[in-house]
Amino acid sequence: MLDGSLAQLYGVSVSSLNQATRRNTERFPADFLFQLTDSEWHSLRSQIVILKNGRGAHRKFLPLAYTEHGAIMAATILNSPRAVQMSVHVVRAFVHLRKALASNAVTAHRLAALEQSVAALDKETRRQFDTVFEAILGLIGPQPPRQ
Repeated sequence: MLDGSLAQLYGVSVSSLNQATRRNTERFPADFLFQLTDSEWHSLRSQIVILKNGRGAHRKFLPLAYTEHGAIMAATILNSPRAVQMSVHVVRAFVHLRKALASNAVTAHRLAALEQSVAALDKETRRQFDTVFEAILGLIGPQPPRQ
């Protein structure tokens, strides 16, 4: 999550969030926080169709990106009551996301096992199964190419 979005979520200014982060660098190892590169920031900005002045159009510093744990840690260093309240929502959102990803992984594993069990089917039935299998995998997200 970029610093601007996290600051808005926690009800503080971006400069306040970044200042608190800089004052507590020991709480933000590389897997909690990183700074975007010039090319990453340019790539992100080029994907934004309308970029109003004052909303990230002109930044003095490149944005900071907080991981799940960094977003939670940020709430602990801010003195905003909203930060405390929102940190609970952030934790719940990441837990929900993790459950959804795990569910997709379990489904993909079960489908792979099913695919193995139908290896003995005749050619036409196998082709139909492969078509259905590919459609299901497409619904649950990008998968590595099958060999």
